[in-house]
Amino acid sequence: MALNSTVAAVTDRIIERSKPARHRYLELMEEQKERGISRPRLSCGNFAHGFAAAGEDKAAIRHLAGPNIGIVTAYNDMLSAHQPYGRYPEQMKIFAREVGATAQVAGGVPAMCDGVTQGQPGMDLSLFSRDVIAMSTAVALSHGMFDAVALLGICDKIVPGLLIGALRFGHLPMLLVPGGPMPSGLANKEKQRVRQLFAEGKVGKDELLKAESASYHGAGTCTFYGTANSNQMMMELMGLHIPNAAFINPGTPLRQALTRAAVHRLAHLAKEGERPLAHAVDEKAIVNAMAGLLATGGSTNHFIHLPAIARAAGIVIDWQDFAELSSAVPLIARVYPNGSKDVNDFQGAGGMACVIYTLGREGLIHTDHQTAGAESVDAWIGNPELYGDELVWKSAEESADVDMLRAATEPFLAHGGLHLVQGNLGRAVFKTSAVDEERWRIEAPARCFSDQDEVLEAFRAGELDRDCAVIVRFQGPRANGMPELHKLTPALGVLQDRGHRVALITDGRMSGASGKVPAAIHVSPEALPDGPLARVRDGDVIRLDAHNGTLAAVGVDLDTRPPANSPPPPVGTGRELFAMMRMHVSDAEAGASAMLSAMEAEQA
Repeated sequence: MALNSTVAAVTDRIIERSKPARHRYLELMEEQKERGISRPRLSCGNFAHGFAAAGEDKAAIRHLAGPNIGIVTAYNDMLSAHQPYGRYPEQMKIFAREVGATAQVAGGVPAMCDGVTQGQPGMDLSLFSRDVIAMSTAVALSHGMFDAVALLGICDKIVPGLLIGALRFGHLPMLLVPGGPMPSGLANKEKQRVRQLFAEGKVGKDELLKAESASYHGAGTCTFYGTANSNQMMMELMGLHIPNAAFINPGTPLRQALTRAAVHRLAHLAKEGERPLAHAVDEKAIVNAMAGLLATGGSTNHFIHLPAIARAAGIVIDWQDFAELSSAVPLIARVYPNGSKDVNDFQGAGGMACVIYTLGREGLIHTDHQTAGAESVDAWIGNPELYGDELVWKSAEESADVDMLRAATEPFLAHGGLHLVQGNLGRAVFKTSAVDEERWRIEAPARCFSDQDEVLEAFRAGELDRDCAVIVRFQGPRANGMPELHKLTPALGVLQDRGHRVALITDGRMSGASGKVPAAIHVSPEALPDGPLARVRDGDVIRLDAHNGTLAAVGVDLDTRPPANSPPPPVGTGRELFAMMRMHVSDAEAGASAMLSAMEAEQA
């Protein structure tokens, strides 16, 4: 199938726009390959430190007997998705020896759980944790002891952070090694129902905790299609997993077989000097990730993360690229919160194999880019199964459940599930896939807040029991680190269920699990110091229209108004330690990264 003309045009524009930065990046990676730190170039003293505690692998590492795989792990046993990683290193060392290789844990990176910090002060650290993870990855790999790298991470900021850091060592082959989703628990729709009842004061905390515990009940990724599982989807489409390893449950023989296959694949790539990360993450891979995000109605957080990942590889994308791709790429999946079923059901229906098959058949993704996890994209149109001890891939070209996963020729919507809206309030992202189409256009008077707790107080006082556009500003990366405002969803959902026309407009983020209520998020420029959102006043009529891509204060000359006073900088819970990042961070459309902005400024 010929490549879709819009996908081709967007790709060509990205390639042309990125030429200077991409050229500099690839030159640096070639220099790292030729003259960078590596085991053969280490002094004897340096090298001896690197294998002193390597146990039974000591002789093999010392004599350069085979490739040495560095493991960068985001393990902790508080985060359910990462708890399974505790045993991975010892298993991976065994798998490496099977093919004449060795493995060492290069280092660990922090991994915070947005589910725990949601609505709490710690959420102000969440987005900036991505930069910390990237820098921690670089520290881990700086020792030069490794010929290939396994990245252990799944969740929201962790995968982007690992990848951004790893791309600075892009002369090495690398794969991400997933852990899989927890088995399905309490249905997500039922959990959402109990949350709304709690917001209305109709059930107590004990009943709410019971419902939440029945939903988040074991080891593995949360089962809704939020940022973590959108990460997994993108890594498949970029070819950075063993094919379709993403959604296999933890603690199963198949899960372990896929981890073994990843180690064996990395050893092969290192021995052959093939498919370094710098070439695997190219413009085509980034466009594939964008198309997959749109086709599956993935997390809005990736309108920030993908630009940052791309920049780390010398590739420049913007929200207009997403918007144009959205006009060509249809919505083919409905996974909660965009539907009633979860990622385990999605996998059972055919999962990423079906997605990649149908998108490839209609020319909506690049099927000729250089994948790392297998020889070609064709490997991804099958789902992994175990026959005895043999790992095989069974073709899954057709969906087993067309209520949640369809062919691109018979989509749920003719366009992608994420839209760009813009106007005199700036540019923002609107996740349409989870919102009824009749609510894609909202026009209502503004009610302005500078803190999400103020919104909930107004809700409890009955002040929002009407049509309203809830403006929550000073939530951008410069103001307080751009927290997710997911805890507003139940209250706003209650107002909507009462028959009111309600919308949320914010320079903050919403969780990948959020939906139902129309929202313009990541508004750029942000309110601080004097963005247009800071000039809105209570009662201004706000128009949010996904059909026409509009976000505007109607009939208002915002330039004639002074900005509202911003809250003081956040302190406590370690937030003051991130003041430097808030001062130097780029805007959301450029990836909201202080680290990448500083790096690019130094290179300019």
